[in-house]
Amino acid sequence: MIDGWKTCALGDVCVIKYGKDHKHLDNGEVPVYGSGGIIRYVNTMLYNKKSVLIPRKGTLKNLFFVKDPFWTVDTLFYTQINEAKIVPEYLYYFLKTINLETMNVGTAVPSLTVSVLSEIKMSIPSLDEQKRIASILSTLDDKIELNKKINKTLEEMAKAIFKSWFVDFEPWGGKMPDDWKEVKLGDIANITTGKRPKLRMSTVSMEAYIPIIGASSVMGFTSDTLYNEKILITGRVGTHGVIQRFCSPCWPSDNTLVIKTEYYEFVYQQLCIVKFYNMNRGSTQPLITQTDMRNIPIILPNYEFLKIFEVLIGQLMDLYDHNIFESTNLSSIRDTLLPKLMSGEIRVK
Repeated sequence: MIDGWKTCALGDVCVIKYGKDHKHLDNGEVPVYGSGGIIRYVNTMLYNKKSVLIPRKGTLKNLFFVKDPFWTVDTLFYTQINEAKIVPEYLYYFLKTINLETMNVGTAVPSLTVSVLSEIKMSIPSLDEQKRIASILSTLDDKIELNKKINKTLEEMAKAIFKSWFVDFEPWGGKMPDDWKEVKLGDIANITTGKRPKLRMSTVSMEAYIPIIGASSVMGFTSDTLYNEKILITGRVGTHGVIQRFCSPCWPSDNTLVIKTEYYEFVYQQLCIVKFYNMNRGSTQPLITQTDMRNIPIILPNYEFLKIFEVLIGQLMDLYDHNIFESTNLSSIRDTLLPKLMSGEIRVK
């Protein structure tokens, strides 16, 4: 036992309650949480104090910490926390160290129960130390969340400018300039397929730290670099329509298409408005070919105006990319600190 810490069960510090289906489709400001996050907003609330939302069935990975009034559906539990015994934020970070999937009691559908969760054993420090630990981790998460909000604004600005200039032609009275022309994506971009890495690990390590990029996100890590330049990646097989930006070492997998172009920002915005579901050639699973991508029709402005767009939007998106890089580093720091702080290996006096 760590000096000054005490052992208890999860059920000793909070009451675990079932969420409820919301029968009304009214619009409001109270978020309704499902297994994947907020699904809509309503006028009524189920609970109005700080709470940790815990998965009940289906996916057992997602935890949510909620500070304001909320409603949660029945695929989640919510917690009524005894703040005289545990700091709500500390409880959230403690539960993030638990692999809830190992507690599955379901057969056809992964499930958790109140009794199973209530018996989870905890070693917790004093309330003051809990607050200090939670403050360190919350500061990192708050900065990551702020970066996400800034990036959302930056991307909305870039999309609005692109739409105004290249879709609605607003600076030219709604009419495309005579010296602009319709071309194909392959005329201004090189499109290839990713490759299967020799080594694939599920978690980052000293041996495997290069991200393997799947159709919609990072799907693992490898030891080698396939690209170390500005590229765009989208799904070839499986998920379609997610456009990923990379400007650091990575390995796009063989279920992706890799796009290289000197008109990076222009092509990125073009891809964001493509209706990929109309391009699917697959029968058993979605499929898009290199030829399909090369043949996407686009409106190409004159070179001078294209360079103006690249410089203007490039400045916005450089900050966007910097925020992603910073958030990735902050996430790594948080994930390294989390188990050490929760186990008492690192003490915060």
